[in-house]
Amino acid sequence: MMLVDTHAHLFLPEFTTDLDQVMERAKVSGVEHIFLPNIDENTVGPMLELENRYRDFCHAMIGLHPCSVGENPEVSLEIMASWLGKRTFSGIGEIGLDYHRDLTYRDQQILAFETQLDWAKRYDVPVSIHSRDAIPDCIRLVRKKQDGSLRGVFHCFSGSLQQALEINSLGFFLGIGGVITFKNSGLDQVLAEIPLDSMVLETDAPYLAPVPFRGKRNESGYLSLICDKISSLRQVESLEVAAITSKNALHLFKSSLNNA
Repeated sequence: MMLVDTHAHLFLPEFTTDLDQVMERAKVSGVEHIFLPNIDENTVGPMLELENRYRDFCHAMIGLHPCSVGENPEVSLEIMASWLGKRTFSGIGEIGLDYHRDLTYRDQQILAFETQLDWAKRYDVPVSIHSRDAIPDCIRLVRKKQDGSLRGVFHCFSGSLQQALEINSLGFFLGIGGVITFKNSGLDQVLAEIPLDSMVLETDAPYLAPVPFRGKRNESGYLSLICDKISSLRQVESLEVAAITSKNALHLFKSSLNNA
């Protein structure tokens, strides 16, 4: 069974002591590619070191996470832009909006998001979108920028069926992770109504570990649990879920894989 983890932060300190074992467990579970969304200027170095250590398995993105956007995001954006001029990345991410705890820098988040959507168009790469408590605004801004060239994933999707359909109509995939295994998440009802070819799988490791590891450190090897849950919900074989979602992911990131 081939799996693709489209979103994992395996370069964070949570994996310092047992990274080789984490990678081996991922491979044993069927994961063949892991895509690494950046967070801010402090994570670029560790992320690139990880990619270099596991060439052809880990693939780096570049971007400024909305939770790292402060009063003056221009400096961080300049650093991200300078990296884009130095080498090829598999995508722009993790970018987007986060209205969960604090709206102080809402306008700055929107500025950073729009700027980075423009980068994705300029460099012809996909985006990984963070949209916590901000799906309507993320959809609105993607629609504003969409000229037929924007593509990517609404990472950690947990919205409504209507929002899922809107996202798909914009040419974007839904990133389905551990939340699908959570009791009363409501996401199972949404996934029952949309086709597998509108989804990709992700872990968001080290966050949002699926049941039975909820509350513990997540890792890419747990992607098979997410695949199995979708299989159960849709009453199809896990192999079919894995095959379709992996095909979606490889198609989305095909330019970066071709350049690997």
